[in-house]
Parts: sequence; C-alpha cells; structure tokens
Amino acid sequence: MDRRQLIAAALAAATPFPAFAATRTRWKVRGSEGFDALCFLGPLSGKPFYAKYYVQDLGDFRPKFPAAAQAALDRLQKVADASGNLLGPGLCTLFSGAADATLADLLVSLDQAEEKLLPPYRKGEYWDADSWAAFLAGRDDLRVVLRGLAEADFAAFRHSRIDARLAARAPELTTKLAGLDVIAEQERLLGRRLDPGIEIILLWFSLPHGIRIQGQRFLSHVAYPDEIVIRIAGHEILHPPFPMDGAAAKAALAVLGRDPLFTRIVAEHDPTFGYNSLEGVLNEDTVQALDQIIAERLGFAAPPAKRWTDSDGGMHVLAAGLYGTLKAEGYDRTGGKIEAWMGNAAKSGKLAPEPLHAAAAQVLGRPADQLWPLPKT
Repeated sequence: MDRRQLIAAALAAATPFPAFAATRTRWKVRGSEGFDALCFLGPLSGKPFYAKYYVQDLGDFRPKFPAAAQAALDRLQKVADASGNLLGPGLCTLFSGAADATLADLLVSLDQAEEKLLPPYRKGEYWDADSWAAFLAGRDDLRVVLRGLAEADFAAFRHSRIDARLAARAPELTTKLAGLDVIAEQERLLGRRLDPGIEIILLWFSLPHGIRIQGQRFLSHVAYPDEIVIRIAGHEILHPPFPMDGAAAKAALAVLGRDPLFTRIVAEHDPTFGYNSLEGVLNEDTVQALDQIIAERLGFAAPPAKRWTDSDGGMHVLAAGLYGTLKAEGYDRTGGKIEAWMGNAAKSGKLAPEPLHAAAAQVLGRPADQLWPLPKT
C-alpha cells in the first residue's frame, strides 16, 4: 500500500513563513466529531501503534464502552489487519463524501450508504471495489461500534479533550495559512490548474497520522506544528504528478526499470513503508522532489540531504536525483509542465543511471556507489 493518505513525521525547525499580497489558495480550518470518532477506533482497538498515544483517554473511556461494541470493533480490526488496511483512516476516506460534523451524521450515512457514501466514493480517486465490498460486509459491526460510542457519550468525552485547544488553534492556524499560496506553487510546477480550496480538519484522536480524504481535504492533529500541517497539504495535493498510465510515466518506468539501483530499492526496502512497486516509487518520489521545491520557496523546508537520509530508511533516492536535476536546470524558478519534463527526461537520457545517480549523490552528500542501502554508521 502506497502511503498517499498518511503522513506522520517530525520536521526540522523552519524559517518564518513569507506573506504574499494576494493568493489563489483558499484555506478552511475546522474540527469534526465524526472523523474524531472514526480515528478513535484505532486506540480503542488496543493496537499499540495507536494506544500508546492515548493511555489516559482509554482509561477514562473504556469502562463506559459497551462490551458488545468492543467485540464488534475487534472483529472489524481483525479483518482490516488481515487485508493490510488501516481501519480508522480507511473509514475516514470512505465517509468523507458525506456529512461528518457529528457521530449522528455517521450513523445516518451508514444506514444510507448506497445513497450518501457510494456515489462520491465511486467517482473519486480513492475508489476501490474491494474496499467497498469489505465495508458493506462489516456494516452491521460498524453500526454496533458507532452506537456504542454514542451510548458512552463520545461527543462529551471528545469535547472535554479538544474544545479549548480547537478554539485557540483554529483561528491561529487560519491566520498563519492566509498568506501561503501553496496552490499557486503547485500549479506552477505541475503545469495544470487546481481547485483553489484546501480544508484542514483538526482532530484529537488522529495521532500519529495526517490523512488525506476525498477532495483537497486533510485530517490533522490539533497539536501538530504549522510545518507539518502545511507539508501535508503541500505534498498530498500533488498526487499523482501526472497520469501513472500515461506516456510520460511509461517512458520513465521503462528507463528506471533497467536501472539495478531502483529495482533493488523496490525489492529490498521495508515494505511497511509502502511504495512497493516502481510505479509507486516514481509517483511518490516525483511528488517529494516537487514538494521540497515548494517548501524551500515558502520557507518551511528541511535540508534535502537530511530529509531523504532520515525518511523511510533512505529509500527515496529517486526523489533526491529528480530534485537535483530539476534544480540544476532551474525548474524551481521557471516552473513548467512536469509531465512533459518527465517524458523528455526519459528520452534525453536524464534518467539514465550515470546522470541520475550523480545528481542524487550530490544532493545526499555521499558517493554514487553508496546511495543504497544507507552506509552503516
């Protein structure tokens, strides 16, 4: 599974954000009881990956959560684990085509899923027939879980955790975001128009994730620093940078597929990081190269060598090579149509091992024959 919807990272200290006189980007910041309820399923399932962040919350809530609801949640989590899916984030994506303000909204959507959830999900970029079938198969258990949350007064429980924080954070973040024209930068580098709206939905139970849902909307923790919130938006909207079944992608994949370095990275990296195909790596690493340029222009970039050395076991060598090549050509200043650039790069030899490895080596600060795996320290 490629982690197109999930980001959780500690970012390096950032420089102050520059302000612009006018921006195309239209930011909206709000909370959501419904999405918080779905994200809380992770901690409630008992998975250490989530529960470690919510020890006190679980201690306070579990005694009120009905046993039948816990049993239903355990069944749902078992199915999700067996299929390699993330229960809470997956449900957030599926429910994001309908109302999410309250837990009651979720229950209405669940009961009327074919009318309220299916149409937007089917026509969106995350449509997956198997995921929809699995959702329908678990609908009865999910209904028991959501009703159990209501019985335990999840609404009041959540309000006690997030209300004061949200009341302070939402206007603060709105003010910070107002001068950041992320959409204009993305359009400049992609070479196509985007919807100017970006919605940030602040939650309490979303740790350790940042989650993209349907549309240009993102679930973020209310305590995440500005840099993480902006980087999630700056990165995820760029996916895919060009059609992965188009001529440019096919040409690039044909060249990269003959490069032993990238075939080794796909085969040898930790599969839990995602990006378990060369297509997935091309998609992700092109976006990372572009979002690094955006971060530098808007003033919240981590040093590229540190970023790509520390991230995902150092697997994003292609991102470093593409970034180095784009910077050397001045693409960061001129912009362009990234699909055309990638097609030309494949045909002109820029993606061949010698120049691409050299560009990555220069960015990462280590020899071209030590790009993968990371040298032992």
